[in-house]
Amino acid sequence: MKKLKSIKISGISLPLYAFIMIVLAIVITLGKLPLNMVGITLLLVALGHLLYYIGEKLPIMNAYLGGGSVFTLIGATLLSTFHLIPTHVIGAVGKFMGGQFGFLDFYIAALICGSILGMNRKLLIKASTKFIPVALITMVVGFFAVGGMGMLLGKGFAHSVMYVSMPMMAGGIGAGITPLSQVYASGLFHGSQSAIFSQLAPAVTFGNIIAIIGALSISKVFAKTKYNGHGTLITATKEELSKPKIVLDAQQIGVGLLFSFSLLMVGNILNNFFPKVHEYAFMIIIVFIIKATDTVPKKLENAVVMFNQVIMTNLTHAVLAGIGLALIDLKTLASAFTWQFVVLCLTSVIAMGLTSWFLGLALGMYPVETAIGAGMINNSMGGTGNIAVLSASDRMEMIAFAQMANRLCGAIVLIMGGILIRFFYH
Repeated sequence: MKKLKSIKISGISLPLYAFIMIVLAIVITLGKLPLNMVGITLLLVALGHLLYYIGEKLPIMNAYLGGGSVFTLIGATLLSTFHLIPTHVIGAVGKFMGGQFGFLDFYIAALICGSILGMNRKLLIKASTKFIPVALITMVVGFFAVGGMGMLLGKGFAHSVMYVSMPMMAGGIGAGITPLSQVYASGLFHGSQSAIFSQLAPAVTFGNIIAIIGALSISKVFAKTKYNGHGTLITATKEELSKPKIVLDAQQIGVGLLFSFSLLMVGNILNNFFPKVHEYAFMIIIVFIIKATDTVPKKLENAVVMFNQVIMTNLTHAVLAGIGLALIDLKTLASAFTWQFVVLCLTSVIAMGLTSWFLGLALGMYPVETAIGAGMINNSMGGTGNIAVLSASDRMEMIAFAQMANRLCGAIVLIMGGILIRFFYH
């Protein structure tokens, strides 16, 4: 028993963790799991920590295939696909993640605010002025690379860019291919949004999986080289990289929560007047401005960072489990799986990864970070995909830049989608 107690899963001894999982299994089997914040949070946190722990211990998985992060995604997806967790519970998880509960908004608000306000101000400004142009140029190269490959494979330029490249760069499902499918349906006049959505979904899902593997590979292969910034985009002084030690304070964590959520609400207000710009994009801009202008008092800044640390430590694996259970559909992915489709998706990820690598190198940035932050991230499933990609490559401190690239490029894709669908199909 003493040896079992020494084994800990996210700080919990194995006997206690076994008790939690047994209780969870019994309540699900009896159909008594509350499909509310209590029941779903328990399911996602317990399952996420367990799958992550297993993935980190599996020899090949932890060395070459993304370790705990990827295993959590795959494991949760398989549990959902083979109905090892009841369908009504999966449906509730989907609503909890997005929909009426907005668990992802909760998580991403904490991440964006904490990651930006926790950065050194000079470092943030220097990195952003170089990173945004890299992300935009990378996107253009990816678009034409996929179109050119599509022509070589006989799939056509138009089909390849509209149904593979554009959805992969659109920024995910909720803020990406959902509005993009509406834009396409409107542009085609006789198009069905649901039918178009099902054609776009495989590229988003498979592209995200390749991006996760790509980010992991880049971080592993170049781990001990001069190209690795260890989560920092540009060369920085010790002063810029130093992070003050913050002692967690229960009341201040609450202050950080309130301030983070208030800034997300400001993003929602602005989105009401400018609906084509996502609330996350507005939130990033607001947090960036108040950090760059040194507007926020240090005590409040630390409170937000505390909140960020608590959420990241305890809920990251839960988010990955939720994505796997509710947002990745293996059946939809399998239906589109042809060798040409695989080549086109690989072309997008490789072309954008290489472009951002060399642009980062040319601009004096760390190529590992630019390849992940601009190349892999712009082939991911928006906020959820960003978390999966950065978690697999151990680069979660780059979440603000990832969201910045994702939302900016996603907005451009929606605008261009409306123009190009009419140009190519009329």
